[in-house]
Amino acid sequence: CRALPAAPARPRPAPRAGSRSGSRPLFYSFFKSLVGKDVVVELKNDLSICGTLHSVDQYLNIKLTDISVTDPEKYPHMLSVKNCFIRGSVVRYVQLPADEVDTQLLQDAARKEALQQKQ
Repeated sequence: CRALPAAPARPRPAPRAGSRSGSRPLFYSFFKSLVGKDVVVELKNDLSICGTLHSVDQYLNIKLTDISVTDPEKYPHMLSVKNCFIRGSVVRYVQLPADEVDTQLLQDAARKEALQQKQ
């Protein structure tokens, strides 16, 4: 999560037929509604980062502020980091505040998107 120089933007390849990227707009909209809320992001390398969701983009990259790690003894180098950018492809799970998630609305949106993909 150390600040690195920005890499030049490269265009992403178009999604392949049958790929799971069709659900990206649903998750993007969902995570945009949680900006400002506290979340826990678990990475594929088993690092869990708690923080306030600052922003998310269409590739599900996440920016967190006021971060802390759940296991500081294992990751002491993360103690001085306050804000970080997380590439969407390294995220395993995102734990959300239960009271902020409208499950009925999310289920309805998922059904609507599934119907649109069948057409």
